[in-house]
Amino acid sequence: MDTKTVLVFAGGDGVELRRPLPEADYVIAADSGLDLAISLGVEVDLLIGDLDSVSPDGLAAARAAEMEIEQHPADKDATDLELSLAAAVRHGAARIVVVGGGGGRIDHLLANAMLLASPGWAEIDVEWLVDAAHIVAIRHEATIDGAPGDLLTLLAIGEPADGVSTEGLRYELSDDVLLASSTRGVSNEFMAPSVDVRVRNGVLLAIHQPGD
Repeated sequence: MDTKTVLVFAGGDGVELRRPLPEADYVIAADSGLDLAISLGVEVDLLIGDLDSVSPDGLAAARAAEMEIEQHPADKDATDLELSLAAAVRHGAARIVVVGGGGGRIDHLLANAMLLASPGWAEIDVEWLVDAAHIVAIRHEATIDGAPGDLLTLLAIGEPADGVSTEGLRYELSDDVLLASSTRGVSNEFMAPSVDVRVRNGVLLAIHQPGD
């Protein structure tokens, strides 16, 4: 199956959608992410997880619709979201958009953010719509649409990111290095309707949030 865009709905709190969801070729729900998908009127192709948090009504609806369900034991070495991203790769995703997954436990939130930068999907464009934020994993270059006054944070993940250059920010970077332990890239500001970000080596998480 040659799939281009896969939506993955995560559990946790809902999401403040500031733009329409992209048209998807395949849709996966990670456990209670099914309830979020149903609330947004999105039809799910595959439900994955240990099914400990999906609502009884959601699970009943999945079974009534004869949805494909991939159930895993509660004792496992990967979160439901990681299992869902791996499934998206198996289905030939060129772009993965994770929806939801905010709120709740801080360890889950941090793990979800780190998961975007996994080498397991290094050849795939991965984004996360969580709360009001849009997070993009950047390994080469990306254009992020927004509005003047919006905020953009750039965080190096795992190792230094070098050759970082931007266009469209208040504090531009030009062939700079961002260290994984540094806050230098926090709370920059859009000066244009879109921002271009490039990195020569390493992985950046670009966190776009609406301005005040």
